[in-house]
Amino acid sequence: MSEKRVVTFGEIMLRLSTPGFLRFSQAASYDANFGGGEANVAVSLANYGIESRFVTRLPNNDLGRACRMELEKYGVDTSKITHGGERLGIYFLETGAVARPSKVIYDRAHSSFATVGSGLFDWDEIFRDANWFHWTGITPAVSQGAADACLEAIKTANKKGITVSCDLNYRKNLWKYGKKANEVMPELVSGCDIVLGNEEDAAMVLGIKPEGVDITGGHVEAEAYRSVSEQIMKQYPRVKKVITTLRGSISASHNSWSGVLYDGKNLYTAPTYQITHIVDRVGGGDSFMGGLIYGLLTYNDDEKALRFATAASCLKHTIHGDFNQVTVEEVEKLMSGDASGRVSR
Repeated sequence: MSEKRVVTFGEIMLRLSTPGFLRFSQAASYDANFGGGEANVAVSLANYGIESRFVTRLPNNDLGRACRMELEKYGVDTSKITHGGERLGIYFLETGAVARPSKVIYDRAHSSFATVGSGLFDWDEIFRDANWFHWTGITPAVSQGAADACLEAIKTANKKGITVSCDLNYRKNLWKYGKKANEVMPELVSGCDIVLGNEEDAAMVLGIKPEGVDITGGHVEAEAYRSVSEQIMKQYPRVKKVITTLRGSISASHNSWSGVLYDGKNLYTAPTYQITHIVDRVGGGDSFMGGLIYGLLTYNDDEKALRFATAASCLKHTIHGDFNQVTVEEVEKLMSGDASGRVSR
């Protein structure tokens, strides 16, 4: 599959999580990993045998080098990462259980990535041998400079005929630099071919509201997303597919998980998985996107790509850390209906 190369762009952070299910006030130590939306997608794709290139800026210190080494361990191309700035962004994670939700605290102000700007990345060179570009709404939320660099990337990809995908990924705790998501995101989304988002993303980022959806009741009606998808396609004519992850939050430990894909005519719905003992849900949406990109590049079948994405992200909920460390074979086994969890000998 070497002819398929995906480029992703965004911030990767040091993730410091409390051991087990401890609260911040109880923790005497933290488990250290690395993670970030676009990096998580790049790792997923590398695991599936797709050449993936992650673009970011890291500090020129030992933490920056450790982060780069971690990505390379999974086969991600880091050759276009630049160095500069003062520090690696950090996020702290307290994992919830049952009725207590997880909590995230960001410490990423003035990070190496937050201080990027237009003209810093040579997008012509970065995209020279690529046919897919992926970004998330987290990137333009970090800073105006990051938003400017992302817009440069999208415009270059559009000129080169590269497929552009976006996970709207609204994060209310990040939009702090004086602009709201709905002021910045529409221009970026207008350059996208494929858009992933849930009901909150569509409302907060694009001002599009679904009808007949109660996300607090633990049940999400897939058909309600047809109108949202149609509105997105009407506002953004370039968009060819709109995908929504369907997470029903029964508790912090038990979620139902599915997805829908609308291609302008058909609304496909994936099987629903009951994830009853969540190990780590952070990166769930990124694992879905990684699976979807793999499926769309590989199967030439929208419904099968959706089912692959849903199964891949179901498995991610069983894995500690941001990265979805699963193989195509493992995902396809779950797709086929084998959720037994029996030992593979």
